[in-house]
Order: sequence, then C-alpha cells, then structure tokens
Amino acid sequence: MTDEQPPAESPKPAEPSGVDLARVALRAAKEQARARGDAAQQKRQARRGGGLRSGARADGRDPMAFGAAINRLITERGWETPAAVGGVMGRWPQIVGEDLAKHCEPEKYDEDERVLVVRCDSTAWATNLRLLAPQLVARLNEDLGHGAVKLIKVNGPGGPVRRYGPLRAPGSTGPGDTYG
Repeated sequence: MTDEQPPAESPKPAEPSGVDLARVALRAAKEQARARGDAAQQKRQARRGGGLRSGARADGRDPMAFGAAINRLITERGWETPAAVGGVMGRWPQIVGEDLAKHCEPEKYDEDERVLVVRCDSTAWATNLRLLAPQLVARLNEDLGHGAVKLIKVNGPGGPVRRYGPLRAPGSTGPGDTYG
C-alpha cells in the first residue's frame, strides 16, 4: 500500500507585508501632494489676477471641436431625441418623398407624448398622409430609434385669417355674436 497524502492546498494570497504597505502609502501620499500642489497653484494664479491658465497637459479647460462640444451639450442635457427629430425635420423630403414634402411639412414634435404634428396644404394631401401615417411612423422609428414617434397628427390647411373691419361693435367677439 502506498501512502497517499491529501492534495496540497493552493497557497493563500500573502498578506501585504511592510514593504508593500509602505509602497501603497507612498503612492497615496504622492497623489495627495500633487492634488494639493495643483490647488495651491490655481490659488496663486487667481491671486495674481491671471485666472486659471492652461498648461502643457490636457485638462477640462482645453478647447474642443465645435461638433464635440455640441454633442457633449446634447448628451448632458438629455436632448438626444429632440435633436434627432429636428434632424428628421431637416431631411423631411428625403424621408417622405419629394411629392409629399411639397404639400406636407412637419410643424412640431411633442417629446412627452411622442407625437409629430404635420400640416398639409390641402385636405386631399392630409387624407393621403393619414393613410400613410403607420408606414411613416415605422420609417421614422427606424431612423430615430424604437418608440421615438408613436403618432403622427395630421392637420389640414388652416382657414383664411379673418380680418375685421374698422366698423366693429365694441366688446363683440366676431361675426357669430350678433344673434347669440
């Protein structure tokens, strides 16, 4: 019979020794000193009236490209969806086609309700757009992301602006108040 020894346990990770602890403490002290030095340098510059100055290394005050600044602003403020819808309004003819774009134009987008309001120049085009609305919603959501537009509200042409003449009764609300 052979003597079987139990399998050797894997060595436990060694606790940090005095030297390792000293290295960690030194690294932390250097970082704190660097932070104190940066703060002190900024205070000295502010006292001299020079304000904060940029150095050789990159920091948050360095200039950035205009597009990057706009993208950062849009992300920070949470304007991704409204900005994307604004881009859709700019590309309306490419999305819906030239014929439909000549007669229908987007007016506004309600972010809370996720409704796009479109005004058409005739009732015939408004009816046509109402029939095409489900396909158009699908195309817009493909472009903007799922659920960005839930409904397209189609408005027909507005009526003519009523201009009241100089001979109007004081306090009247228009032509409908004569017999009312």
